[in-house]
Order: sequence, then C-alpha cells, then structure tokens
Amino acid sequence: MKELIEGVLHGRPRAIARLITLIENSETATETAVTALYPHTGNTHIIGITGPPGSGKSSLVNELAKVLRRQDLRIGIVAIDPSSPFTGGALLGDRVRMRDLAGDRGVFIRSMASRGCLGGLAQTTWAVIKVLDAAGFDMVLVETVGAGQAEVDIARAAHTTLVIESPGMGDDVQAFKAGILEIADILVVNKADRPGSDRVVRSLETMLHLGPVGGTRHHGYTGEVPLAAANGASGGWQIPVQPTIATEGKGVPELVMLLQQHHAYLQTSGEWQQREKERCWQEIMHLLHLRFMAQFQTAVPQTERASWATAVAAREVDPYTAVRQLFLALSGGAKISTDGA
Repeated sequence: MKELIEGVLHGRPRAIARLITLIENSETATETAVTALYPHTGNTHIIGITGPPGSGKSSLVNELAKVLRRQDLRIGIVAIDPSSPFTGGALLGDRVRMRDLAGDRGVFIRSMASRGCLGGLAQTTWAVIKVLDAAGFDMVLVETVGAGQAEVDIARAAHTTLVIESPGMGDDVQAFKAGILEIADILVVNKADRPGSDRVVRSLETMLHLGPVGGTRHHGYTGEVPLAAANGASGGWQIPVQPTIATEGKGVPELVMLLQQHHAYLQTSGEWQQREKERCWQEIMHLLHLRFMAQFQTAVPQTERASWATAVAAREVDPYTAVRQLFLALSGGAKISTDGA
C-alpha cells in the first residue's frame, strides 16, 4: 500500500490503476488510501457530466478531453457504467468511445461499475476522485450512468455539473419536469445538428428565464444561497445553454471556455469553498450510512431481518413497528418477536 501511495503521488498510471482496484474491492484499503492521500487533495476541478442515456455523454467527454489536452492540462476520467440487476456484471464500454485518447499519458481513464448504487455514481466514486486529485490531475471528468430524471448524486461530488440534453428526448413538458436539470451549472444541447435542436435550446432558455432552477439550488444547499444569486442575478452565475455536436467537435471549445469561466466564478465569489464544505458533508453522511448499515448487518442476524420482512408482508406488523424493533435490536434494547410475544 505504501508503495502504491507513493506511486500515486508521483502520478504513475500503473500505481493509480492498482490502487483504484484495491479501493473498489476493499473498504479497509479505501480508508487507508484516503487517509494517506487526503492532505494532497483539494486542487483538482471536478466536473460532473450527466444526462439521459443516448444523449452523447461519452462522445462529449472524449472531445472535452482532447480540447483540454491541447491546453496541456492533465485529465482524469471516471466513467460509471450500470451493473446488471440480474448478473451483477457491467459492460464497462464507455472507454470504447474514447479511442482518440489511447496512448496519451496526460489522460487517465477508469471505468467503474455502479454495483447496484442508485443516483448515477458507484459507491467508491468519491475515493477514486481523491486518488486522481492526489495524483495531480488538473481536471477530473466524472461521467455518470445516465439514469434519468433523479440522477443528482453527481452534483454533490462535483464543482461544476454539466447536464446534457439532446433532440428527440421528449417534448417541452418533459424538459421542464426533468429533475436533473435542477443541478446544472451548464446546460448542453448535444447532437445540435439534428432536427428540433433549436427548439430544445429555446425551451431550456425559457425555463431559465422563468426563475431560479432548483429553487434554493443544488449541491446540498438548504437555503444559504439567496434565490436571486442562484440564477445569475446580482452578479451570480448565469446558467448558459451551449449547443454542441460532439462527434464533430463543434461547440466543444466554447464549452471548455464556459467550464473555465465557471471555475473562475467559483474562486472569485467564494462559492468554491462553500461547495467544498457541502461536498465534504455529503461524503460524511454517505460514509455514516455505510458504517451504520455495516454495523446493523453485523448486530442483527439475517434470520431476524427476514422474519420482520415476512411479518410486514403478512400484515402482522406495520413497517414503522418493524423499524423501531430493529433499532432496539441494534442498540441492544428489549425486543418483541414478530408474533407479538
């Protein structure tokens, strides 16, 4: 482990790859690696890229990396692929669309399986981002699964969130109700050469003019950000809509400029630090959840959990009573059996 961590800090691709594999397979390795690397993190710009399946996320990531490499920036890419709910396997095919980046030592690509996690990310995505951060990458592009309207976890992990839309993904009402639009710092209309792309751009711009997207906004904010500032008023960030044709590279240089402008805005406005605090809190909550569930599964035998599930399914007890009794079992308090004894 010590040798791998040293290799990561020197930016060696083989050490980075091997350490990420350990992180994916061992909670102990994850904790050891993050503890050692954490003092060396906090410098990279984390960019989340999300949107519906088929909107062209992988192609856009490929083109973004090419433009950023021409600026001599080191780029890390984390591509999350869905795991099968039946076999548990994952294709990990996003790298197939990034052949242009093969052999470039300034780009590190890692595909990860979601392994049943909801929200668009894998369970260890946070730790993998820290590895790439400590390895000295200037930007880390995180491409999510593409789950749909409720895929918002990326906003809690990224500094800048791109939401990709494309023509043919639904009517105007569909665009207005899509929950992932509320997490966008930049809206991208990809496949802008297709019929209907102008209408998609107009719909998104209309939605932005109606008021602050997401109300009190995203990234875990709970009202600290004034509504006016949230959507660009009073000097805040004005969410842009950028058309692109990723397969031809059109609009991508302009998108890179928007990314750099948003990075500058976060730094000058002080919002970078605010988002860092929110990201850290969300990660703490995530780790607490994992630790609690591990403790719960250790303390409460599978047979007891199954008996409560059976009782609830048979309408012998209600779910709230079952949860209350399982909490008692976790804390070592008095319990009642599922038959009421």
